[in-house]
Amino acid sequence: MSDQTLEQKQKKTKLVLSNVYNLPSMSQVMMEVSNMLDNPTTNTAKLGQMIGKDQGLATKILSIANSPLYGLPRKVTTIDFAILIIGYQDIKNIVIALSMIESFKNKTDKYLDQKEFWMHSLLTGNAAKRIAEDLGFRIGSESFVSGLLHDLGIPVIHKYFHTDFIEIVNKAVEGGNHLQIETYQLGYDHQTIGKFLSEKWNLPLAHCNTIANHHQPHLAEESKVMSSVVHLADYATQKLNIGKFYWDNGLQLDESVLEILKFESIEAVDKFILGYKDLFQKEIETMQI
Repeated sequence: MSDQTLEQKQKKTKLVLSNVYNLPSMSQVMMEVSNMLDNPTTNTAKLGQMIGKDQGLATKILSIANSPLYGLPRKVTTIDFAILIIGYQDIKNIVIALSMIESFKNKTDKYLDQKEFWMHSLLTGNAAKRIAEDLGFRIGSESFVSGLLHDLGIPVIHKYFHTDFIEIVNKAVEGGNHLQIETYQLGYDHQTIGKFLSEKWNLPLAHCNTIANHHQPHLAEESKVMSSVVHLADYATQKLNIGKFYWDNGLQLDESVLEILKFESIEAVDKFILGYKDLFQKEIETMQI
């Protein structure tokens, strides 16, 4: 593949992704839940019953609702209560995000541990929501979805470009940046691949741009703040060494976030992140229960 031009690699990758676009995307339960959430006459009890038919979906929603970082004021033990306290629109966003992750999930192997990936994604999503709110930006729910989906391109590469995934991992072990190696191997990095798929799922532009620029938030035209928040949450998992994902080894802080998020210095960013250490640890412990 190394003798192909960048354009040829991109064409080949797009061809594979065009088939991914056409795959059945949502489970039947998730599709029905999404339709129910679009119907203003839907009541909480019926919605809760439908979500309860998919135990994996129900468990993940309760896990999110009870996250120390998500910040709900009391323990949530039922789906009905989760719907009431989180709200229909945010529940819908969560269902869509979980549907995307589920649709592109592959079996765990030595190259990608699905549990580790899920924990990192959920921690980044919950942290992004909390960070946005703590900094005074009214984009907590949106930041959660973008944070949850920020690395969507990685399991897509693992599932649909598995030989290339192995090659990327091996080359990264030898030394090198994952993003650069992904682009060399496939013509695109996981950010761009994630953006392709989020656009096909008709996610709002801000989510698509954040997924596409979570390593370089200064490049996000319409979503610089949300991209910076997700980048900071992602970086925090590395800085605190809690819930990190090996694909981000060596992740550097994009210093543009200082101006975008109104930090005075890198030291101020580090101090801010350190303040989340106990919450991050509680988050991981909650996930493992």
